[in-house]
Amino acid sequence: MIEILLVDDEPRMLDLLSLYLIPRGYQCIKATSGQQAISLLEQKSFRLVLLDVMMPKMDGWETCRRIREFSSVPIIMVTARNQMPDIVQGLKQGADDYITKPFHEEELLARIEAILRRMHNHLKLEFKGLFWDELRHLASFHGKELILTPIEFSLLGLFLNNNSYVFSREQLIERIWGTESDTEDRTVDSHIRNLRDKLRKVGFPIEQHLKTVYGIGYRWMNEE
Repeated sequence: MIEILLVDDEPRMLDLLSLYLIPRGYQCIKATSGQQAISLLEQKSFRLVLLDVMMPKMDGWETCRRIREFSSVPIIMVTARNQMPDIVQGLKQGADDYITKPFHEEELLARIEAILRRMHNHLKLEFKGLFWDELRHLASFHGKELILTPIEFSLLGLFLNNNSYVFSREQLIERIWGTESDTEDRTVDSHIRNLRDKLRKVGFPIEQHLKTVYGIGYRWMNEE
């Protein structure tokens, strides 16, 4: 089933969204705050996020911005605010679409399906038993699933798709975290170290392929 993360501080709205989506084959995971949504996304992958704007403590715009620091999961903003500046703000924070309350069930389903269709022509990479599937957000080695964070998953896909290319830490920050991120070099090194550890534990010969280019960054080598 396609897992969707529903984020709204009103339980009744979460129940209504689930009522629309579950009969259409979607599995709905609920979060009642931006903080809870971020925590869930850091632990597992979802195909799409429906994100309310008007929430206490951390609103939907801030939640969207924080999600975009580590994940490219599609986000549809769901809100009663329908003024153009509000819509533009949501899109600038990284939202993929915007739907205003009250909305018709069929409109919501059509917007979800449109985004999922755009993701259909997705990237799949395979190398020596190591498999990486962008759309399913799945990585495995000889059939054993790798439990990766969104950042680790994105780094692995970037390396697999760019054999022999040397990425500086600055380039990795720009490609993975975004141009406006204040991520530090040591954060990049920490994620690389964790990715290496996880690949090593499942038996992949990571030292032969993910090389440190001292003073610059990192390079993936298909040849040993």
